[in-house]
This record gives sequence, structure tokens and C-alpha cells, in this order.
Amino acid sequence: MKALVESQRAYYHTHETKGYAFRIQQLKKLRRAIMDHEEAIYDALNNDLHKPRFESYGTEIGLVLEEITFAMKHLKRWMKPKRVKSPLAQYPSSSKIYRDPYGVVLIMSPWNYPFMLAMMPVVGAMAAGNCVVIKTSRYAEHTSGVIAKMLNEAFPAHYIKVVEGGRDVNQALLAERFDYIFFTGSTTVGKIVMERAAKDLTPVTLELGGKNPCVVDETANIAQASQRIVWGKFINGGQTCVAPDHIVVHSSVKDQLIAGMKKAIKEFYGDDPQKSADFCRVINEKHYKRLLGLIEEDKLVCGGEHDEKERYIAPTVMDGVSYDDAVMQEEIFGPVLPILTYDDLDAFIAEQVQRPKPLALYIFSKSKANIQKVTTQLSYGGGCINDTVVHVSNNAMPFGGVGDSGMGGYHGNDSFDTFSHKKSILINEPWMDVKLRFAPYKEGTLKLVRKIMK
Repeated sequence: MKALVESQRAYYHTHETKGYAFRIQQLKKLRRAIMDHEEAIYDALNNDLHKPRFESYGTEIGLVLEEITFAMKHLKRWMKPKRVKSPLAQYPSSSKIYRDPYGVVLIMSPWNYPFMLAMMPVVGAMAAGNCVVIKTSRYAEHTSGVIAKMLNEAFPAHYIKVVEGGRDVNQALLAERFDYIFFTGSTTVGKIVMERAAKDLTPVTLELGGKNPCVVDETANIAQASQRIVWGKFINGGQTCVAPDHIVVHSSVKDQLIAGMKKAIKEFYGDDPQKSADFCRVINEKHYKRLLGLIEEDKLVCGGEHDEKERYIAPTVMDGVSYDDAVMQEEIFGPVLPILTYDDLDAFIAEQVQRPKPLALYIFSKSKANIQKVTTQLSYGGGCINDTVVHVSNNAMPFGGVGDSGMGGYHGNDSFDTFSHKKSILINEPWMDVKLRFAPYKEGTLKLVRKIMK
């Protein structure tokens, strides 16, 4: 690891990665590599998660290709120094903000969207002119293998390098000094990453998770809400960091919502979701057993069926859940959806503000007043009004958490900014010197300065 980081730092200091032509060329090479390996990526995602081709492209490959296209289109503008105003006190100067690469960055990716969540930050890091070490997840071994083959063949190790392995590899990487660390994963591991980064004062972005509420009020379009919640919850087998973790529904429409969701599950996955080619599996036995421990049979509305051999858990909905239940003590991260009810929106908000800030929050409502309350009185990473999950696909908006759900953001321009240091430069002119600032200070100078600096 030390040799790898040193070789990347030596290459970075040749300044080759900083030019516009180089960055564009490398992004084109990345795009070509992905397209050349597209079939292998489909196969790997299916082997790891039983992911259908539609989801593999729509939620992984396609998003990364869009991100590359967006970066290439806007890169020249992003790289251009930004001129800003200078204060009158510094006349006749001008001021500019330059965006420098950090240098050698470490990107640590998770298993749930093993291609997209590894590659999206890589695009930003490359566009910003960095060298990159990518640590993929060993849980998604097939996708990790394809990423390693694809990138390690396309780029020299002193520029881009994929490192595979388990916890020992993570520890070895974190023992090295990087110029930036970008981590996607659990809050628990995120704290470890941040603690290690603090030893070297290394800046970090942490993309974590949380218990994302989905509020359905009495004015909502229930039929529409049912379909959009079921889609957002059970896509990728519920293993989505921004999936609705639980529903908080007004008691007057709860029965309608339950009926609507049961209907939507049947429409999406058939009478037996285990036979559906469109329903994913739990990533491994550890998480399969953890999820089974969260299901309470006496609270089942639908689902609950499971098959250990396939790591299959049916789309499961539970009613009569309280904040004290086991399913509400941790991020679910699987195809289990608990339902809580409320009668007073203000009481729900008062309860929610006492809890860790979630990565996402959703509200289904036609009431502008209710929407305004939820979006302005609660703190969370991002979300949707009358939809779920899709906000993460807009690369014109930053994606990221707050508090326990993370820090920093990326996608599009924000990815470039995340992996760039903003270097502020004031350019003064040699042909004129305002000597007010120099000692000895003359009588009346302070009065003049106060007029200028007010």
C-alpha cells in the first residue's frame, strides 16, 4: 500500500493529471472501458444481487455514463478560474478562485450498488485531476472483480488503481496518508474512517445511511403513493441507502395505503416474487439472518416468506409497529417495510427531530402547508415530494447526508468541487501602491479606513 500511494503521489507531482486535455482523454477512456465491459457488469450484478438488466442499467451503469457525459460537457467551465469582486480597501487588486486537485484520493465503496457507488465518485475525482485508489467491497465479489479488471487494464496503477480485499485491506489503506478520503457505507465504519483521517487532518466525505421516513398524509394520492413507495422500497431488494426505511401514515388513510401497496407488490413481482426475475436477493447470509430477526410474524401485512438457500426474503410489510420495536432500532437495508401511524403532523415532527438526521425523507401530500412544515422543520440529506429515491439521479443537485447520515455531497458539479480545493488568489498591481496600510500610521488615516471598511 505504501508503495502504491508513493507511486501515485510521485506521478501526481509530474502535473500531468492537471491539464484539461488529459482529463477529457481519461474520461473518454473510462466511458469506453465501461461500454466494453457492459455485459460483464450485467452478469456480475446478477451474480451478486440477482439484479435484473433494467435495474443494472437504470440504477448503475446508465447513471455512471450520464455522470461522465455531464462532466465532459462542463469540465472546461468548471476548471476555469472564477473571478470574484475585490474589496475597495485592496484597490487596485483583482481576485480569483482556482480549483486545485487534492492529489492522491482514496475512494471506499459499498456493496449495495457496487458498480455505481464505486464509479460515480471516481468520475468526479478524475475530472478534478486527482490520482485515485479505489477500494471495492468484498461482499459484491463479482462486481468488484469486473471493476478491478476494467480499471486496472485501462489505466496505469500510478494513476488509477483498484484494490480488492476485506477488512485487513481497509486497515492497511487507512494506515497510509491520503490527500482526501471518500467513504460510502455504514455510520459505524464511517466513524472509524473519520477517526483515522483526523490523525493526518485528511479531509473526508462520508456518505452514510439512516432511517429514512416516508410520510403519507390524509391528502395524498394513495394509489400513486402506493406504487412509488413500493418501487422505491423494494428496488435492489430494499438494499438502497435512500430507500424509504419506514412509513409514517395518517391513521385515516392507513388501510387504503396498505391495500394499495399489496396491490402494487403483486403487480410488480407477481403472486410469487421468488419466481420474479425482477426482484433482487439479499447480498449475503449475514444480512439475510439479520433481516429475518427484524420480522415479527404477528405484525405481518404481507410477505415474510424466505429461503435461506437463495437468500430470498419476500417484499414484506409490517403494521402496528412502534418506535420501540427491533425493526426501528437500526437501518433496515432490506425488503422489510414497517408502518407507523400518526394523527398530528406536529407531533410526528417533534418526535422526528429527536432522532438522528436521516439521509432521505419523503412526503406524499397535496397540502402545501404540510409539505412546507416537513421540508423546513426537519433536517435530512435530501428527498422527494410525492416520489421516492429519484432525487439522487439529478446530477444538477448535490447528493449527501447530514449529521449521522454523513457529510459532504457529490454528483455533477458538486463531485468536481468535492475533489477540488478552492484556492483563493488576490492579484495586486505593481504600478500603484496605496500606502495607508503601512506604518507609521498618520493622523486621520483610521477615519478614512473606517469609511472604506464599513
